[in-house]
Amino acid sequence: MYPLLALSVLTISVVFERLWFWLRMLNQERQIVERVLEAARENWGLARDIAQRATDQPIGRFLYAPLSLTKNDPETFRLALEATAEDELTGMRRGEKLLEAVIALAPLLGLFGTVWGLIQSLRAIKIGDLGTEATAGVTTGIGESLISTAAGLVVAMTSLVFYRLFQSFIFNQVQVFRKAGNELELLYRQSPPSNINDVNTENPTLLAPETNSNRNSGGNSPRKRGKNRFGDPYEAPTEPNPTDSDNI
Repeated sequence: MYPLLALSVLTISVVFERLWFWLRMLNQERQIVERVLEAARENWGLARDIAQRATDQPIGRFLYAPLSLTKNDPETFRLALEATAEDELTGMRRGEKLLEAVIALAPLLGLFGTVWGLIQSLRAIKIGDLGTEATAGVTTGIGESLISTAAGLVVAMTSLVFYRLFQSFIFNQVQVFRKAGNELELLYRQSPPSNINDVNTENPTLLAPETNSNRNSGGNSPRKRGKNRFGDPYEAPTEPNPTDSDNI
């Protein structure tokens, strides 16, 4: 019974800790996902800030991981989502191994207690005492030895109920992470965050090298300040003026 008592204390502590974890997470998860996705449709920087403020939650860390990358690459974006989801789901399974051990050990410990009690009770029986009042205490001991089996079954069944409950929560989280990740990746592919290359592509003048015309504050071409000696290839040639002093 003492080992069963220790297992029951461990089970209760794990159950309360996991229940607090899941209740706190499920109350804020939907709101965080909606705010990040809504912000990503308009401003990726704002979406990143919202996800960063929610990094105390698994869903916040999951959404912040790809948004914090400096390399704007769809493949890298997806890899960050997958790697972070795997880490977060692994953390959500904390305590499962202990519950699995309790489910397996509690009935065996209870059965062992019952067998040990039966051994002690049957040793007290003498052949000549069968059918007399002396065997009344033996039957009482056999009944008490069955208490350990019942206690082991109760501990195992309680652990199994919460183990399955937490398993269902994790299964739902897989669906939530997959849906949120797919929507975020879809928004990323439709309208990726703007960077220097995107700005230069939209404004070709930023890609052009600096020339005398760009340095001219008036924006006028140098040809307007003087005559081109070799002529402009994009203008039709003009007839020379006989009265021009340059042609004399």
